[in-house]
Amino acid sequence: MPEPITQLSTIPVILITLGCLFLLGLIADLLGTYTPLPRVTLLLLSGLAIGPSGLDLLPPFTEVWFPALTVISLSMIGFLLGQNFTLEAMRELGRPVLMMSILGAVFTAFLIFIVLFWCGVPLDISLLLAGIAPATAPAATMDIVHEYESKGKFTEYLLDIVAIDDAWGLLVFSFLLAIAQAYYGGGGVVEIVVAGAYEIGGAILLGLFLGVPMVYLTGQIRPGEPTQAEALGLVLLSSGLAVQLQVSYILTAMTMGMLVANMAKHHERPFNAIEGFEWPFLILFFLLAGATLEIDAVAHLGFLGLGYILLRTLGKIAGTLVGGWVSDTEVTVRRWMGFALLPQAGVAIGMALLAGHRFPDIKDTILTVIIGSSVIFELLGPPITRKVLKHVGDIR
Repeated sequence: MPEPITQLSTIPVILITLGCLFLLGLIADLLGTYTPLPRVTLLLLSGLAIGPSGLDLLPPFTEVWFPALTVISLSMIGFLLGQNFTLEAMRELGRPVLMMSILGAVFTAFLIFIVLFWCGVPLDISLLLAGIAPATAPAATMDIVHEYESKGKFTEYLLDIVAIDDAWGLLVFSFLLAIAQAYYGGGGVVEIVVAGAYEIGGAILLGLFLGVPMVYLTGQIRPGEPTQAEALGLVLLSSGLAVQLQVSYILTAMTMGMLVANMAKHHERPFNAIEGFEWPFLILFFLLAGATLEIDAVAHLGFLGLGYILLRTLGKIAGTLVGGWVSDTEVTVRRWMGFALLPQAGVAIGMALLAGHRFPDIKDTILTVIIGSSVIFELLGPPITRKVLKHVGDIR
């Protein structure tokens, strides 16, 4: 009997915590209409205030929630981003999106590696930071677009680039991680490269495998609650299988969304369904993400961390500028796109943890730089993205 009573006694704490977090999200949403800060930044700041770096008000069990919420939230984001990759849209936007996203990733990684190594930073640290740098934060960018109802060609380019940025980031990271391990005698270069290819290729195949039945069901199920069950069920199934198979759950969900957007009858229904209940998950995700930020890490960034922040910013701006010039994209798009791609969070921290596992001797250095810079990029990046969207005229 004692065990059920103990479990029952935690129910009020769980419910009170959920209620307070949702109300805090509502307050942040309302404040966003009266301040120049996007609600993403306000939610992250609120999470920072109630987390261990602030007032430390969250119960311990919320730490267990965060990994699951991360997977669910980013899978939903990936699925919604997939709808931007229709054949019609890619015919119009395809080459600029590919050039700006690829060169944005390559320039960022190359600039960080060359400058850090030239300044005397050890080769392994230079390679790993260069590999992590191209990753962005699709959830934050997507939410800004939705919050301010941003519409226009610049927004379309931005969403498409963010959608595939992490795919290029995974490729660059896997390649540089393989080089670092080969140089320091870690061995298994072929295995690491194959693992990177497996993560990306496996995600695409899994997305296609689940996308085919979703295409059929979308055309057969009537709108309303059945569509909600179908959309949420398949998105959660895709994320769960992706985690189990150790492939990219964001890319899996995005591939599924692409297939539905291009082939399904009434393809807009599942996307509308996900948008209908996406926000409560994102409230919890951003609040708990803010709670995990370690403000002390900012104080320990040092010249290496500040250099990483500056070089990543310059790399994104220069890469998208050159990519836009090569693909003959409008001057406004290529001039401002890099500034809109600055947010960086979960994917980068995940890469840093993997790098720390492979190189335990430099784990503290890598994590300090990435966590500290993520605090800055997540708090300052979204307001900059909003300002860019307003400047180019997509937010009216």
